Amino acid sequence: MIKVVIVEDDFRIAQVQEQFLQKVTGVKLVGKALNAKEAMELLNENEVDLLLLDIYLPDKLGTDLLATIRESYPAVDIIMVTAATERTMLEKTARYGVFNYLLKPVTMKKFVETIEDYKRRKELLSKSDEIDQTMIDRFFGITNQSTILEKDLPTGVDRHTLKKIKEVVEELKGVSIDEMSETMGVSRTTARRYLEFLVSENVCIAKHEYGIVGRPQRKYYLIE
Repeated sequence: MIKVVIVEDDFRIAQVQEQFLQKVTGVKLVGKALNAKEAMELLNENEVDLLLLDIYLPDKLGTDLLATIRESYPAVDIIMVTAATERTMLEKTARYGVFNYLLKPVTMKKFVETIEDYKRRKELLSKSDEIDQTMIDRFFGITNQSTILEKDLPTGVDRHTLKKIKEVVEELKGVSIDEMSETMGVSRTTARRYLEFLVSENVCIAKHEYGIVGRPQRKYYLIE
């Protein structure tokens, strides 16, 4: 379970971010802070994995808080969620190794995609104590799609079927499990297995599409 703290001086925006977080499985909100002082108190009192940090706080700039957080809580990951569009702000946060930088107003789709990407990287790191270049490329979102069809494939993944699955994703510019099942004439289980394999190899990315009613639909897109 990923433990999250929201640092946002506008309680209405903080509530929206909390609602967005509820769309992501495996994530738990442990607290919300309206200023830098409350943010540090939450970090002192709780085990926190991820901080969603605004820059324009009433008592201190979020960028000025980064040094303190890095010194006292080096393992805490940070995503900036801010209206600050100055290049210098982005440069400063990058030097402190923030995971991402989201500009307000943030859409639910962008917010959820960012948290899902954070989860993916955390899970990737947790799977092995040693790394190789393939794992590093996947962690940083770098991939060579042509190599996926040349490597040894796991049991249950056929090279010819995988090639066709990839072509369908590319042709339809995004596909759900049901759409892939119908297009390929395979079961939903088979469609899911191949699509999730492409995600695991960083060839595709899975996104949740939120309609007007009903549960969100998981769709798969080729990584550009």
